Amino acid sequence: MLARSRFILVLVVGALLAVLSFSLQYLHLIPTNPVAEQRSLGKSRKRVNPVLHTDPPAPDPIRDSHQYCNYPNLTEHGWEGHSPADYRLLSVQVMIRHGDRFPLYSIPKTKKPAIDCILSDKRKPSHPLLASFISHMALGGRGHWDASLGSLPRLPNHNTCEMGELTQTGVVQHLKNGDHLRQAYIKRHNLLAADWSPRQLWVETTGKSRTLQSGLAFLFGFLPRFDWSRLTVRQQWSTLFCGSSCDCPARNRYLDQEQRRQYRQRTADTELERTYVTMAKTLGVATKTLRAANPVDALLCHFCHSLPFPCSTAQTTSNALNEGACLTLQHFAVIRRQQKDDELERREAGLYRRYAVLAAHPYLNRTATRMERIARGTRKGKEEAVFALASAHDVTMAPLLSALGLEGAGFPKFAARLVFELWNGPELKDKETMSDKKRGKWMENTFIRVLYNGEDLTFDTAFCRDHNRHSAQPLCPLGNFLSFVRKDMFNIVNATSYRQACHRIVL
Repeated sequence: MLARSRFILVLVVGALLAVLSFSLQYLHLIPTNPVAEQRSLGKSRKRVNPVLHTDPPAPDPIRDSHQYCNYPNLTEHGWEGHSPADYRLLSVQVMIRHGDRFPLYSIPKTKKPAIDCILSDKRKPSHPLLASFISHMALGGRGHWDASLGSLPRLPNHNTCEMGELTQTGVVQHLKNGDHLRQAYIKRHNLLAADWSPRQLWVETTGKSRTLQSGLAFLFGFLPRFDWSRLTVRQQWSTLFCGSSCDCPARNRYLDQEQRRQYRQRTADTELERTYVTMAKTLGVATKTLRAANPVDALLCHFCHSLPFPCSTAQTTSNALNEGACLTLQHFAVIRRQQKDDELERREAGLYRRYAVLAAHPYLNRTATRMERIARGTRKGKEEAVFALASAHDVTMAPLLSALGLEGAGFPKFAARLVFELWNGPELKDKETMSDKKRGKWMENTFIRVLYNGEDLTFDTAFCRDHNRHSAQPLCPLGNFLSFVRKDMFNIVNATSYRQACHRIVL
């Protein structure tokens, strides 16, 4: 009986303690979480999201190579055509690198990659516009062609691709590029009306079939089933698109110095040299023969098309084939790693930037002149093309990026695109008088955007890096670009003009 009474007493006391504890917590007389209470002793503050500081990803040559391939099955995104409200798009100038191509070099004692260069909408990769593009190219005789361009094939046309030939992947890449910019500029801003005139469109290309075909694929995506009779395709004789301003001895000297630096960097890379020796033994060729064949070009083609890396067809001293003697992903990764290392050293050395400024100036100067005329709204401006397309090469686009101060953008991938947009701000719209134009007030309300592969890099450029993007004018003033092209870009070569920089005698 006594034990039972004690048990009941314990239950009652426990219940009373539980009620007391709950009451104290409810009245906030004791903390429910001591750690949280210590944090709350300070001033009450608004919640601030933490700033995460993460290191950039470690260099990965395989990941970088996938990006270089630019697979067309990926969804295309980009910031082209975006601007603050009430801004008006005046013109767009685009430079593209040609699309995916067959290698320019073959690896000795190996078979060439088996890639079909005849287009077919039944084969992947494909595009909704591919079939009509193929049909439309048959009507190309109605167009106007500069120089020898009319004799070039308008479509890739070999069962087994020839050296440097554009592949179906390359065509699809630019159908996608053109279609993407059609959504941005035609549908959103009506940059070119359905009845566009020949003077509103400027198309130029080098004399290579891969750039001509890339440009036509882009144009068909941008203006599906365009009227051939209104199209003139002009040829640039130099891959630098320098027109009548190609004579520049200093540019050639800087290029020679840069190539010597590249050679020293390659030969000092012991891992690269060991890899070349191993690859040469695998294929049964001399190391210098393999190195001269620039094997990374062919290996990239195998990689981008998911083909096995090449194997040797050479015979051994026993007169038997080297069965199973193949190049590997590891060999490829070493060469690509060295290329990325060279990009970093190139920036630090500065020689390439000097070359790039002189190589890119003629194209940038034509771009700036076209923009200025359009912005002024003069008679000459009204005769300028509102959309200009330059179909070019990696050796065109790489110095252009460097000259703009965009060296961190990386080496141009297949079908890369660089876009210059010209915008008019809302304040002076329909209010500016002709006297204002003569005094140059048009420049105060005209702006430029620079986009690379859809990313807005305007405020990373050398001419707009210091502009306050949070000011009343959120876009970069066109005047910054004009000053840069006409004078400031030559500071790096201690000159004030292109002519002075090119022809200065160096003692």
